[in-house]
Amino acid sequence: MSAKVTILFLCTGNSCRSQMAEGWAKHLKSDVLNAYSAGIETHGLNPNAVAVMKEAGVDISSHKSQLLSDFDDIDFDVVVTVCGHAHETCPYFPGNAKIVHVGFPDPPALTKELAAQGASEEEQLACYRTVRDEIKAYVATLPESLGL
Repeated sequence: MSAKVTILFLCTGNSCRSQMAEGWAKHLKSDVLNAYSAGIETHGLNPNAVAVMKEAGVDISSHKSQLLSDFDDIDFDVVVTVCGHAHETCPYFPGNAKIVHVGFPDPPALTKELAAQGASEEEQLACYRTVRDEIKAYVATLPESLGL
């Protein structure tokens, strides 16, 4: 493959999972991927996602939560939805974008449940670390696993 694959990681709010995926793609695969992330809505950058990515040596603190419409001028090769809501509401993409769904658990929702059960902050952060590592493992397979 000679040209880089232009990939968009799409989530509901572009605050956590899609941001981590973009961070990993830029960190691990910048030689073969042009990576972006966006949301159906914008919820701001999740500070716990920033913290656990920093622990892993990836700085996403300068990322912004962006809307899908911010990228209307980019012709994506692949759009990866990383949450169920984005997958269900994924808009039509003109051109030949391949739509792939790879769902990951929602760390903010998981930590909310844990907090209600009295879990410590460290136990709550463990959810973010687990999802961070699952996303890293997926991104490490790109672009080969896409069958392009």
